[in-house]
Amino acid sequence: MEIQETIPGETLGSEISEPLPFPFNQQTFCRYESIEKNIDSARVLIVDNLLRDEDDLSEIAVTEFGKDISAQLKQERQIASLALQNIVTNIARLVKEPETEVTHVSTLPEALEKFQPDAIVLSGTLRDFDYYKPEILSGFADFIHTTQKPVLGICGGHQLIGLSFGARVITLDQQEQEKRRTNRVTEYQYRFVRIVEPEDPIFAGIDNPESRVWQDYTREGRILRVWQNHGLQLDRVPAVFKLLARSYLCRNQMMVKRSDNQLIYSVQFHLEKSFEDWHSNPTRWEHPNESRDGRLLFENFLRLALAHRS
Repeated sequence: MEIQETIPGETLGSEISEPLPFPFNQQTFCRYESIEKNIDSARVLIVDNLLRDEDDLSEIAVTEFGKDISAQLKQERQIASLALQNIVTNIARLVKEPETEVTHVSTLPEALEKFQPDAIVLSGTLRDFDYYKPEILSGFADFIHTTQKPVLGICGGHQLIGLSFGARVITLDQQEQEKRRTNRVTEYQYRFVRIVEPEDPIFAGIDNPESRVWQDYTREGRILRVWQNHGLQLDRVPAVFKLLARSYLCRNQMMVKRSDNQLIYSVQFHLEKSFEDWHSNPTRWEHPNESRDGRLLFENFLRLALAHRS
């Protein structure tokens, strides 16, 4: 009996039809957009926006945490380690010679003076802002109003920027944060976000036809697929900012300030999730959790920051 060799994913003779999608074609690879380090070097100051110890807590936090203060702060530090590592990983995967430094939001001005970064990236947060000592919030507001360094705020960092420029932080169903600490409406996992200012340079490469082999939604135009994990939002876009992207539950998903020699981008979603899942599970062929759009936004921000420096 003659044995005829077949190629995985193909059939014989008249049975040949449309190629099966990965992984059903049994190939050992998927059609995946390659990632290259196209930025030579960048110095990035990463800001830890989460609570550290009791000295960071407001009276409200001390009262509501009660005997659980130690456990609550331990959780803050666990979340902080994950969030900050995601940001470091993004920079390391995008820059040939990266230099990074991590500082807490309360020590941001001193770290900036010492490290002299090309860009600043603000991490997300875990607690409501009335849990923070007022001095931390006012100190950050003084900083963000005057810094000439390019800034990228992520999730809670986005809210902190808006708060510093006069916006209010409320729940997704328009409630005051202190009145609804639990059982909030949330945006979670990957969600679609609508771009409203497609000409902004932060979106360069988003509508790249070559990438559509694995992300069919890009054919719709002006859509981002990004990781969401939040139950709060800004009630409006501050007057000095321009809205860049929005969604059904959260109108202000992304904004930018380009005045007073400042370049401040902020996003409600977690674009730093770009490489986290791939890094933790590199053998998963489908790469279901890689955020190609988050990666491009992060890379574009670094490029804009370096251009702003010169």
